[in-house]
Amino acid sequence: MIHKVRHVWTISSFTMASIFILGACSSREPKTAEMTGPNLETILAEGPAEFLGDYHLFTDDAAHVPTPRVEKYELTNPLFSDYALKERFVYIPQGEAATYRDIRALDFPVGTVLAKTFSYAPDLRTPEVDSYKIETRVLIHKASGWVAYPYIWNAAQNEARYAPVGGRREVSFIDPSGTDLSFTYGVPNANQCKTCHQSGHAIEPIGPKGRNLNNVLENGNPQLDDWIEKGILQPIHGETSAVAALEDLNAPLNDRARAYLDINCAHCHKPDGSASNSGLFLDYSQKEPVRFGINKHPTAAGRGAGNLNVVIDPGSPETSILYYRMSHNEAGIAMPELGRSVTHKEGVDLIEQWIRSLSQE
Repeated sequence: MIHKVRHVWTISSFTMASIFILGACSSREPKTAEMTGPNLETILAEGPAEFLGDYHLFTDDAAHVPTPRVEKYELTNPLFSDYALKERFVYIPQGEAATYRDIRALDFPVGTVLAKTFSYAPDLRTPEVDSYKIETRVLIHKASGWVAYPYIWNAAQNEARYAPVGGRREVSFIDPSGTDLSFTYGVPNANQCKTCHQSGHAIEPIGPKGRNLNNVLENGNPQLDDWIEKGILQPIHGETSAVAALEDLNAPLNDRARAYLDINCAHCHKPDGSASNSGLFLDYSQKEPVRFGINKHPTAAGRGAGNLNVVIDPGSPETSILYYRMSHNEAGIAMPELGRSVTHKEGVDLIEQWIRSLSQE
C-alpha cells in the first residue's frame, strides 16, 4: 500500500499561496562555499531574522550540514512531539563555552543558539525515506535573556521563514509501531513557545540538561567529553549523573519513568514553572513522593481530572489522574496541554507499568 503525505498549511493572516511565494522569493544572499560560520551580528540583533538561513547555521539550504562550530547533539530522552523526527544543533560563539549543570539546562553563554528541526516521513519505520521538514525552532541566548523564534519551511524545502503566529499542517504517516496516523500538526506561535520554556520570569531551554546530554554518541564517544574536547563545554569538576532512556529495558523501571516525566512534564510542573500552582512537581530530582503525585489530591477537580481523586494511585493506573490525562487527546484533558495531538503510546505504557508497580505502603 502506498501512503501519500498531504501537504496542507493553514496559517493565520496568510494564504497558502502567499506562504510559498514569500518563502521562495527571498532577497537574502544565497549560501556560498565561503561561509565560515554563524552570523553573530544577526544572532544578537534585537529581533528575529526573517529567514532561518540568515543565521548562517548551515552550509546547505536543507539545513542538514552545519557550518563550523555548529554541533549536532542528541538527548537521552527527547520531548515527545507527535512522533516528529528531530535534528538538534547547538552553536556557541568562539572563545565561549557552556558550564555543566546537572538538574537544569547547561549554563550557556550569550550568543548561544539551539536549533531544532521537526520532520516527518511517510513511514517512520524508515525515517530516512522521503522525509520532509515542517518547522525549525530557534532558541537564542541574547544579552537580555533567552528568546524563542519559530520558523516554518516552504514547499520547496529550501528555506524556513519566521512565523510568529505559528501554523497548522495536516500530516499522515505510519508510526514506529506500524499504525496509520493522521492529524493536524500545530506549529506553536511565539507566545506558546514561552509557555513551555518559562522558568520564573525568564525562559530557558528544556532538553539540554547535563544529565540528559550525558550519553554516548554513535561514534562511541561520550557526548560531554566530545563537547569539552571541542571547547564548547568547560571541563567538569565533580560528579555527573545520567538518566535512563525510555527504551532501555535494562534500566530500573522507576528511573525510566521518572526520567520520562522529567523531560515531558517538569518544564511546567516545577516550582518556578507555569503549572507551579498545581503543587505537582515532576522533575527528576524531586524526592518527596506526594510532590511527584503519589496519593496527591488535585488542586482542581472535575472533567480535567476525570473525576478521579489522586494524581497517582499506587498500583492502579486506571484510577490515577496522571495516567488518565496522558492517555487522552481531548483539549482540557490532555497533558501535556501543548505540543502533542496524539497519544505517545510507548510513554503511556511506561507510566502505566510504573504506576502498577508502585506499592501502597
